[in-house]
Amino acid sequence: MATVTFEGATRFYSGNDKPAVDNLDLEVADGEFLVLVGPSGCGKSTTLRMLAGLEGVDSGSVRIGERDVTNLPPKDRDIAMVFQNYALYPHMTVADNIGFHLKIKKVPKAERMERVKEAAALLDLEPYLERKPAKLSGGQRQRVAMGRAIVRRPQVFCMDEPLSNLDAKLRVQTRTQIASLQRRLGVTTIYVTHDQVEAMTMGDRVAVLKDGILQQCDTPIGLFGKPRNLFVAGFIGSPAMNLIPAKVAGEVAEIGGQIIELTPAQRSALTTDSVVVGIRPEGWDIRSAGEGVAVTVEVVEELGSDQFLYCTANATEVISADESTDQQEAPHAITVRAAGMSHWQRGEKIGLVPQPGAVHLFDAETGDRLPD
Repeated sequence: MATVTFEGATRFYSGNDKPAVDNLDLEVADGEFLVLVGPSGCGKSTTLRMLAGLEGVDSGSVRIGERDVTNLPPKDRDIAMVFQNYALYPHMTVADNIGFHLKIKKVPKAERMERVKEAAALLDLEPYLERKPAKLSGGQRQRVAMGRAIVRRPQVFCMDEPLSNLDAKLRVQTRTQIASLQRRLGVTTIYVTHDQVEAMTMGDRVAVLKDGILQQCDTPIGLFGKPRNLFVAGFIGSPAMNLIPAKVAGEVAEIGGQIIELTPAQRSALTTDSVVVGIRPEGWDIRSAGEGVAVTVEVVEELGSDQFLYCTANATEVISADESTDQQEAPHAITVRAAGMSHWQRGEKIGLVPQPGAVHLFDAETGDRLPD
């Protein structure tokens, strides 16, 4: 086992002026399960491939433990990769697929079979060792790919969206198995996904990337409770945080008639007189019309245990034109989480009041979180 360290790691692709990964500083602790998450094209897979040696590093360095592996070939880095498409040999049995790397390394047959059986027992693959991949389900094939990585006993696991080819139910089941297995093995693991729910449920820490730049790296609770900027606030959480623009007058901001007080530290940190108020769907108390923010329920989504109300309200937005600044009322969408099987109906008018401690404030110009 080992730590993984990126120091100023940068990767350019030919024909692009902007780097795919830009000056990445990130340290993964020994035995940690770190998830890289972000939208398509944010640089998460490139980061993983730089660690694996499948992509070069144009500047900066990558270390595994005390070794600088920046210029080492993949075979010398002591990592195991699990790919999105399983990459199994169709003509080989499950046992042969799992033990193939050991065979190439000329590990004695008895030891090889013992390690294959150990991995199969960990992954509940013992009944399938003599089957070929075509006779397996998608989840079983992914477990075979995991087994092939496990028998190598590497210092680091690299997993590149290994669940994206599975259906929704199997994804939930398999991600639980992977997270549980990683904790039992204690191997440093870097896992790439575009699914923020997957990231939040699996990782010890989650690193959020956008346009090749690390936005924030924290525990799932830290990301959810204190997002560093507007991008992280909007990306983490399902449904997404409500982000409502507002004007600041004195020490307060107003959204739809609801007053939001700013602390002196928050007011002094603002770069303009505009703020973005962030409130998660579960951060609202639903009141009768006339209290708090007046909204109209447009859609009711019933999930049984929860109910989501998709509402519209009026939020003041700043429109700039020809050196002058005007204000106008524009419809703004607000999502609210209510108790399942509630009585709310489409077209109903209700009031929303933020719960104590549920309000996040961001600078409208920079997007940065204001101090608490």
